[in-house]
Amino acid sequence: MTEFDAIVVGAGPNGLAAAVTLARAGLSVRVYERNATIGGGARTSELTLPGFHHDVCSAVHPMALASEFFQNFELERRIELLLPEASYGHPLDRGRAGIAYRDLERTTDGLGRDGAAWRSLFGPLVENVADVAHFTGFPLVRVPRNPITVTRFGLRVLEQGLPTWNLRFTESVAPAMLTGVGAHSIRPMPSPSTAAAALALATYAHAKGWPIPVGGSQSIVDAMAADIVAHGGEIVTGTEITSLAELPSARAVLFDVSPKALAKLAGSAFPDSYLRSLGAFQYGNAVAKVDFALSGPVPWTNAELHGAGTLHVGGNRAEIAAGEKRVSIGQHARSPYVLVAQPSILDASRAPEGKHVLWAYTHVPRNSDVDQTEPVTAQIERFAPGFRDLILESASMTAVDMQNYNPNYVGGDIATGSASVRQLIARPVLSADPWRTPAKGIYLASSATPPGPGVHGLAGWHAANSALRHEFNLPSPSLALD
Repeated sequence: MTEFDAIVVGAGPNGLAAAVTLARAGLSVRVYERNATIGGGARTSELTLPGFHHDVCSAVHPMALASEFFQNFELERRIELLLPEASYGHPLDRGRAGIAYRDLERTTDGLGRDGAAWRSLFGPLVENVADVAHFTGFPLVRVPRNPITVTRFGLRVLEQGLPTWNLRFTESVAPAMLTGVGAHSIRPMPSPSTAAAALALATYAHAKGWPIPVGGSQSIVDAMAADIVAHGGEIVTGTEITSLAELPSARAVLFDVSPKALAKLAGSAFPDSYLRSLGAFQYGNAVAKVDFALSGPVPWTNAELHGAGTLHVGGNRAEIAAGEKRVSIGQHARSPYVLVAQPSILDASRAPEGKHVLWAYTHVPRNSDVDQTEPVTAQIERFAPGFRDLILESASMTAVDMQNYNPNYVGGDIATGSASVRQLIARPVLSADPWRTPAKGIYLASSATPPGPGVHGLAGWHAANSALRHEFNLPSPSLALD
């Protein structure tokens, strides 16, 4: 007689999504989390000064509305999601900027001679956003639901993933905007994997928007935790699991961990071939993060940027590509790409009245211990003169700090594995069901499985559904509010 039907190790968004699904199926579930609080890549904390609530990892959530798991979970009904009219902005020198609005036509109107090219690139994808979200949310080896949309997407990936990526455009703003979105994948550009990331994220920006949760990212995981408990599940914090043998008996164990950690935790249960696949899994480069408490809003030179929830700060296409190439060969960028989020422009609860929080990270080589406060500050100041004067306090995390905070971020890799073409296809193995390991009842439910990085819960949801089929002969349950 087992003590639990299912155990989940790791209370990040994917681990919690798995637990939600299993508990909703009527199973007894326990979740273990090494830290004192749950959340993984979606925690919120006072990192700088009292009253300033910063997102420790993810801040803005492009997949919150596109994720099939969050749609089924009815996240929009559980927490308040704020949608800026401008999903993201891209500052350029001399006060120029590209603005990606939720309205595709408004975006193209601002792109001058490249407006028509942007419309033809994204129009068919925005019209079929549900199909884009569906096929990018599953292993690429599966037969797609809508082959026409997949073909359109694939052709655009080839266009923007090759050195001929500038052929569509005649000016500099539109290609800079695409490069800024593609750089989320922390890979050298151009490449098919960065192009795929750019196209998917930008499609969501126009079709659904990139929401900011009121109160911070913690509200997303708190909603999932509440649902687990409401359906009889348990969450145990402050307990680090170092071996499969430490766990109570269960018919299924789901690990929201990196392949490196999975091999350490449960390696003796796996055949050598699977252990070799886990050992061959490649980790990507890293991020270093800086959070700012500000006395006022960022003084962007271009006024339209004041309303953008996310900004890609780093200059034009060539400049960003050059910086990402340096990171890929183990060097720090001379002019870094900085991903910026300004949640308090919409959410007044994030800072004292009149004050603001600013979230920023830049890409660095794996295992970097170099503080990036000055490079990040200087790059923002470049496009927002006077920014330095607004800083009340800042908090910095190097790549090494990121790994110490979350061991799944190997070397500071927040994606839990490089998003290369190979690892988009085989993540961590080539399979239509990569969440199921060769060991009976053991599943991998982290961002090291499809669809990869991001706060979307899909990896955990897929892993839990696989466990329901193979261990319990149960269908996927309804996740809607009771």
